[in-house]
Amino acid sequence: MLRRHFLSSALAAAVASLFARGAFAAGRAMDGMEGMDDMPDMKPAPARARHGKLTPPALAAADALPAGAPLSALRVLANESREPGVFRATLTAQPVARALLPGAAPTTFWQFGAGAQGPAVGPLIDVREGDMVEIRFVNRLSQPSTIHWHGLPVPPNQDGNPSELVAPGATRVYRFTLPKGSAGTYWYHPHPHMMTAEQVFRGLAGPFVVRAADDPLAGWPERHLFVSDLKLARDGTIASNDMMDWMNGRQGQFVLVNGARRPRISLTGDERWRMWNACSARYLHIAFDDGRSFAHVGTDGGLFDAPRDVTSLLLAPGERAELVVRAGDKASHAVLTALEYDRGKMSMSDAGHGGLPPDPAQPLADIAFEPAAPRVLPERLRAVPVLGEPVARKEVVFGEQMDMDAMMRTGAHGRPAGMRFMVNGATFEPHRATLTSRHGDVESWTIRNETDMDHPFHLHGTQFQVVERETAGKKTPEPYRAWRDTVNVRKGEQVRILTTQTERGERMFHCHILEHEDLGMMGTLKVV
Repeated sequence: MLRRHFLSSALAAAVASLFARGAFAAGRAMDGMEGMDDMPDMKPAPARARHGKLTPPALAAADALPAGAPLSALRVLANESREPGVFRATLTAQPVARALLPGAAPTTFWQFGAGAQGPAVGPLIDVREGDMVEIRFVNRLSQPSTIHWHGLPVPPNQDGNPSELVAPGATRVYRFTLPKGSAGTYWYHPHPHMMTAEQVFRGLAGPFVVRAADDPLAGWPERHLFVSDLKLARDGTIASNDMMDWMNGRQGQFVLVNGARRPRISLTGDERWRMWNACSARYLHIAFDDGRSFAHVGTDGGLFDAPRDVTSLLLAPGERAELVVRAGDKASHAVLTALEYDRGKMSMSDAGHGGLPPDPAQPLADIAFEPAAPRVLPERLRAVPVLGEPVARKEVVFGEQMDMDAMMRTGAHGRPAGMRFMVNGATFEPHRATLTSRHGDVESWTIRNETDMDHPFHLHGTQFQVVERETAGKKTPEPYRAWRDTVNVRKGEQVRILTTQTERGERMFHCHILEHEDLGMMGTLKVV
């Protein structure tokens, strides 16, 4: 039976009483923590000093942000180059104030770009296979940062690893060429160790699309849905992480699509949708509330072999999907919804054994369907080749350890000192090789989750193929072959993947619940 390792059950019971006031009665929207206000006579501490606080700030009401505006198109990063096959641009990370809550001070985001207009989402980078991409990154933050090109096949020294920090006030240029076969739906975000979660939840993330010359859906109308969440205090500031955020991963009370709460979408014909789960920890089990089906046509690394009709689809944090949504032959309305999902979040009320209730269903967008003639969806989309027989095998084991005495203290970078989220029994250490692979080898990796909570596994620099999943000795082959860089691993589950790395250097692999990554659930793959 799976159990987390808690090192002081007596203190756990004491700490539990701190959380019992709201843990279940008010808890479904914000893990039971909304009602526990900061003491009014205390001045707010700086954001990072507050990360380890047991008592979270008073949060804005869940309906405080306006809803119902038409879905905004994403900002698009302009190409500064006139050379064919070259995409050259600048991304500047900086604080930007935006008016969000009525009657509150403007909210300061950290975002790519200076504009306060348009979605508070990094601009879309839209390129083609074969393009040489050159991005000048300017860091105007108070913290060091990087840009990680999530899922893209870029050289290790261009992938924004934690060892490649760009200091405050500094600049660096990322440069890489996108090979044939890399078309897909990607994104970019910072990756400085122990600061990734904060930089992302303050707004530093954006979409990246690579297109193929022979894309069978190139002529379809295309819509982008970049889903994130936002945790706002009543005064309009972005709330810092509290203890439960670090333990379970942060979930804001506002779920946003292209930076807006519950926007309206008018569908006047069949469309291709690209969808990103850019949340720190929130799972998106997407569906329409009336149960209508849609076609799943692509994963992280692009289109797969043939469309699959589904009525729901799970996107773990970091995952993306391509969908075909039909307008239908008569006018109708539906709500795009993230269904209730139980990822096994921990509760401190029972020493971690058991957990909080499932995350409740969340409306994402209201869709008006106007009747239209159907488009012909090809029966075959893109061949996904078999990687071949593996020549080596690797194992990645996710584990947790909670030292309740130490959790009462604040550790490095404001993290709770007693939480250890581990890979293969150890927390992350820079430049320590957790695993070693030879470039060009096909390998079989088994990712084993020995915790009571779901963890999304992400591997840098490549795409992999899921082969099978195993729970309690029962093996289930993956029903279709697809390219992925992120896969959910449920509690007690093993997931077997096939993968290969094409370049020498250091690659990261980790849980994509960003708080868990910052707390050590990350390893280094040394490719030789």
